[in-house]
Amino acid sequence: MVFGLPFHTARFFRPTLLEVFQFTNTQLGDLFAVYGITAMLSYFPGGAIADRFSARFLLTASLIGTACGGLYMATIPGPFQMALLYGFWGITTIFLFWGALIRATREWGGQSAQGAAFGILEGGRGVVAAVAAGLMVTVLAWCLPGDASLASDEERRAGFQMVVLGYSAIAFATGLLAWFVIPDPDEVSPVRRNPFPNMLLVVGRPIVWAQAAIIICAYCGYKGLDYYSLYAVEVLGKNEVEGARLASYGAYIRPFAALAAGLIADRFDATRSIGVFFLILAIVYAVLSMSMPGSTSFGVILMNLGISLFAVFSLRGIYFALLQETRTPRHITGAAVGMISLVGYTPEIFFAPIAGRILDATPGVGGFMDLFVMLSTIAAVGVLLVVWLIWLKRNKSNYGPV
Repeated sequence: MVFGLPFHTARFFRPTLLEVFQFTNTQLGDLFAVYGITAMLSYFPGGAIADRFSARFLLTASLIGTACGGLYMATIPGPFQMALLYGFWGITTIFLFWGALIRATREWGGQSAQGAAFGILEGGRGVVAAVAAGLMVTVLAWCLPGDASLASDEERRAGFQMVVLGYSAIAFATGLLAWFVIPDPDEVSPVRRNPFPNMLLVVGRPIVWAQAAIIICAYCGYKGLDYYSLYAVEVLGKNEVEGARLASYGAYIRPFAALAAGLIADRFDATRSIGVFFLILAIVYAVLSMSMPGSTSFGVILMNLGISLFAVFSLRGIYFALLQETRTPRHITGAAVGMISLVGYTPEIFFAPIAGRILDATPGVGGFMDLFVMLSTIAAVGVLLVVWLIWLKRNKSNYGPV
């Protein structure tokens, strides 16, 4: 739920958000670039901090701080103020949150169940995201007339404000829940007293850079999902409530995909599994780039969208399981996550601005066909990066100092 306000409001309710704030796709993309910059600056130190402080404290502070930002978003501030808000969220959702989340999950997974641990994490996040989105879609539909396309500006604004306040309330409640249910670690490693030297250890591990490059491609695919509700409205002819509902239905694929991918990774090999999912994505996005409503059946388009969702969520479910396969020592997990995330999540800076400009340059079907071509190309690069990682794993010198 920490990502509900900065991401889910745009993923599931993008057409409504654009109307309420009077943003273009380019302007909204630039807001995410601001978020991405502050997030990038937060990943590395945030990972080191995760080796120093308890996950319970960090996760609680992150969720409550993010929820407070939602209260400000509900006032519908201007573009500059929204940019500051997204920058603030880059700090609350990454510096305080991300390294702590990944470290706690890795510790929980033990030696032999890393795929399952991260798969369950991603699956659980998917269930909560889907349920919350379904609830907020109901709230939006309740605020709008039966035919959402006839809604007035005032009704649309009030509906979106209720969605934002709903996400804020859930995030705040989750922060309180985290404080009471997440245990403190039984042991505190002396390394945590001065975690920042761990950063130098991580930078010297070539195989960490390969993992980060893989996450760049996987995360571009995930960012592409943010445009599915808009695709449903502008290309498939749905209204904004139907588009939001279709996107929320897709979120239910997430837990099944993540859990299945986690079990597959533990049974076989996370690296090769990631390569297969990248190959599937490259093919599916190539098909979508050539699919036009009218000449391509609605069912075929939906099937390919569903397969892309499954592959993207599978990648997210297992790419941090590579920490075990690449022999990353547990005492530098936070620093490794910070380094990998600093590089791997750079799409937070560049993907939305590029995608927004692609869609605004050729509005409608043409823009989305161009977007799918870009996503297919990125997935193909992901396949090549997996081949590189397999080569690196065969040479122990590439693992670096431990």
